[in-house]
Amino acid sequence: MKKLVIVLALLSAIPMFGQSNKEAEKLVKEVINKLSSYDNFMADLSYTMINNEMNINEKKIGKIFVSGDKYRVEMDGQIIISDGESIWTYLVDSEEVMMSNAADSEDDLSPTKILTTYDDNYKSSFDNDKKYKNSNIKKIDLKANEDKGFQQLSLVINDKDLSLESFSIYDMNGSVFTYHIIDLKPNLELPADTFTFDRSKYPDVELIDMR
Repeated sequence: MKKLVIVLALLSAIPMFGQSNKEAEKLVKEVINKLSSYDNFMADLSYTMINNEMNINEKKIGKIFVSGDKYRVEMDGQIIISDGESIWTYLVDSEEVMMSNAADSEDDLSPTKILTTYDDNYKSSFDNDKKYKNSNIKKIDLKANEDKGFQQLSLVINDKDLSLESFSIYDMNGSVFTYHIIDLKPNLELPADTFTFDRSKYPDVELIDMR
């Protein structure tokens, strides 16, 4: 699950385009602020990973749980859990779980960063794709002013209810990772072990400590 485009306009259109970019940034911040206001949330996801050069088109479905710096992602055959300090990556078929420090991970690509934090080092701009015109659905591209480990982040937002429909990460190798949010439910009563890996429930799983 690891792993922003501004088209230059004519000089006379720059003032209008600048205003559009400010509106795009404002909309992104409103959506992020709404998500970060929840104590926690769970969302059903569909996921695609596409790399045309490598002829890859991978599809999966799953769930994500987020609470502050903590998250849990359940995808086909894989569960990734973080309590904010450690990350457990459980490979179901291999019956092994890899444990690492959250501080050593690609922090800018973590779900908590993507879904609940807006970095002022991004430039936001509307993608004026024809399929989004005259619609509540807006696509916003974000490009970082500094190296974030990926080329671009794109958000598809419903500006009527400030909901996030999907987000895509464009990595340095030409891959596009897209997460479509099917149903998001905030402020749930979650089990105490949602954001930790309980080894007692998986006695036969090998723990590989990479810290």
